[in-house]
This record gives sequence, structure tokens and C-alpha cells, in this order.
Amino acid sequence: MVEVKVPQLSESVSEATLLQWKKKAGERVAADEVLVEVETDKVVLEIPAPSGGTVAQIVKPDGSSVASGELIAVIDPQGDAQGASGRGAAASGTQASAPAVAAPAPAAIQASASAAAAANSAPAVAMPAAAKRMADAGLSASQVVGTGRDGRITKGDVLAALQPASAPRASAAEAPAAPVAPAPISAPAAAARPALPEVKAPIDPGSLSGRPEQRVPMSRLRQRVAERLVQSQSTAAILTTFNEVNMGPLIELRNRYKDRFEKEHGVKLGFMSFFVKAAVSALKKYPIVNASVDGAEIVYHGYFDIGIAVGSPRGLVVPILRDADQLSFAEIERRIADFGGRATQGRLTIEELTGGTFSISNGGVFGSMLSTPIINPPQSAILGVHATRDRPVVEDGQIVIRPVNYMALSYDHRIIDGREAVLSLVAIKEALEDPSRLLLEV
Repeated sequence: MVEVKVPQLSESVSEATLLQWKKKAGERVAADEVLVEVETDKVVLEIPAPSGGTVAQIVKPDGSSVASGELIAVIDPQGDAQGASGRGAAASGTQASAPAVAAPAPAAIQASASAAAAANSAPAVAMPAAAKRMADAGLSASQVVGTGRDGRITKGDVLAALQPASAPRASAAEAPAAPVAPAPISAPAAAARPALPEVKAPIDPGSLSGRPEQRVPMSRLRQRVAERLVQSQSTAAILTTFNEVNMGPLIELRNRYKDRFEKEHGVKLGFMSFFVKAAVSALKKYPIVNASVDGAEIVYHGYFDIGIAVGSPRGLVVPILRDADQLSFAEIERRIADFGGRATQGRLTIEELTGGTFSISNGGVFGSMLSTPIINPPQSAILGVHATRDRPVVEDGQIVIRPVNYMALSYDHRIIDGREAVLSLVAIKEALEDPSRLLLEV
């Protein structure tokens, strides 16, 4: 037998959570095939199978808390699917009453229901028609596999759970009170489910009848984000300064070169690369904004590691652009696009989320007009970028329409005075309103 254990986690991580098993007891697995996903407070790790064979036993189910080196599964390198399936059933306390090719008996159906419920421990959101059907049948959300968008349960999913193809229908006289169990999850259906389900409030008013509630445990990442935000608010003297930026020259420059840029570099030219370059330019002029507090000391950083706030199904993450001052516009855009894609999949590494001397949060992509961003400790400042909108402004005594972006700089007033904060934001404003400054470094 080959033991599957949790790999060594980082020094700052004491526990992790098993997110989702990709294989069940009795199923075949190839060497190095992803067996389970483990979530820490920073990243999602994939644990590959150390050997090919059959999953003989799953020691820790989905949602379990585990530590480094803890045994979570056993693989039988010589076992076949049928033998291991029997061992898996024995290990879980169930008894198979018929061969796999025969129609399952009620006990076997109940065992399948238990397996399906364990594989889907996080309840999904049901559509209105599906919720009514589930209530009539006495089913809970954990007993139905949702195939709709974002894992939502549709009426068809409920009907499929009530009438499994492999199970005969029982008459009301035979089973008057027992609810019909859902069919076991097939491998393709399990693979189609999102690896990182996002819980959303129902958007259909009809689904709110009966004042329902859904209680979902925080992910480790969400707990860590909450902890750090409270830490930032309670330990730093946070103040925010604002300024408005005329984005017209930058929009014109981007429109002029975006097609040639994409053809030359294979990546789209966005605005984030300009924000990063403008921030680095300001940090070079005012190093205190790039510094951090360590006890009674101020640490001045001779490098520019810029954190880029990225939303993901698991929550907010801030991957780091290392040595951003040495990156070209194309390299910045390429790395940010890569961060966004892998954040959605939960594939960022711990190293990519560690450190940083300054952060940028772009709430404008969601339509935010104005906000006061919270500093990401141990950093001392963060730039908030918002939506660009056409607004009336006064130029040379005339009212004209310009695309304006309200930008906010939150800073730790313990080490950054108002003068440096305001001037650094003005430097960012000037660089964006005249992008040639970024080329000439003036």
C-alpha cells in the first residue's frame, strides 16, 4: 500500500483544508495524476498521486482540516477497481448487496447517496423551480449535483436525482416515507463541476420566498484576508488623499498603438501597465511611500515590488510584480493577465503572494467611482483606481468634457506625512496625464 500524505506546508501555514477529491475509493488513478486539492490561507495546492493503482481508502473527506505530513489516503498499486471498491465500501461502513452491473438495492442506493453527499459537502444555490421541487421531495442542496452556471441547481438536476437511470422506481407502498436518493456522481459530471465554487446570493426574487438562509463556512483565504484587514485598520494610522486625473491623453495614446502593440507583443495593451509605471515613478521620487514599519524602525526598500489586487472565486488575492521598475509595458501586461487567469483557477503560488512594497487596487473594472482602499500590511500605502467617466471640468475658464478618473492614495500616517502622500499622488497624476514623462523619467 502507498500512503498519500499532505506535503510540507510553508512555515507560516499550520493547517490546510481538503477542497475536493478528484478520485473516490475504488477508482483507478495514474501516477502524478491530481488526486486532491488542498487550500491554505494563501493558495490552492494540487496533490498528485505518488503511485498508480486503485484508491483503496480515503482517510480524510472533503472539508477536513489537515496538517503537514498527515495521512489522507491509501493507494493499492496492485489493486483492481472491483476489489478496491469493496475495500472502500468496507472502510466507510457500507455493504454492497449486488454486483456493480446489477440495479442497486435500497442499501446500495443509500450508500451512493452518502458518497454523493460527501463529495458535495458545500451546498449549492438552487434555481426557483428546482428549490420548489427539492422542497416537495424532501431533498437538500447537498444531495443534488448542480450543473448550471456557477454550480447552480436546475430543475433538471433535481429530476435526475429523483429518477436515477440505474435504480428502479419504488412504489409508494414499498417506501412511503423514504426520500429517493440521488444517483452517484459520474466522473465526467464531477470533472465538469468548478474546482473552486463561488457561493452567490440568489438573484431571482422567487427564490427568496420563505426567507431562506444559507450558512457557508469561510474559506481559509477569506479568513486570512479578514484577519489582515482588521490588523491593518487596528495597527496603522490610515489616511486617504484624492485627486482627479484627466485620462484623455492616455486613452488617445492607447487607442493609437493598441493594435500594433498586441501584434508585436502578443498581449493586449491595457491601462494597468501605465498605472504600475506611474506608481513606480512616484515611489522613486518619494521613497518613504515605498517603505514599511518594523517595530520602531522604518525599512526603506531599494526595489519596487508592486502588488496587484485580483478578485477570484476564493476571495481577494494580491500577487506581486517583482522588480516592476525593470519590466517593460508588455511584460507587465503579460504577468497581470497571467495572474488573473491563475487566480481564478486558484493556481497562484505562495511565493507570488508574499512580500510587496506597494499595492494597486483597480475597483474601476467593477464600476466603482470612489473608495478608500485599505493598506495591505506590512506595506505603508496603496493606490485605488476607479472608473473613468466623462465629466465637466473647467479649463482656461471654459467648461469642457473630459474622461476623468478619481484616484485615491491611502497611506500610513505614522511614517508618511501628508506632504509626501499628496505629492506622490500628484506625481502619478502628472505621469498619466502626460505619458511621455514615463519614457523620459521626468
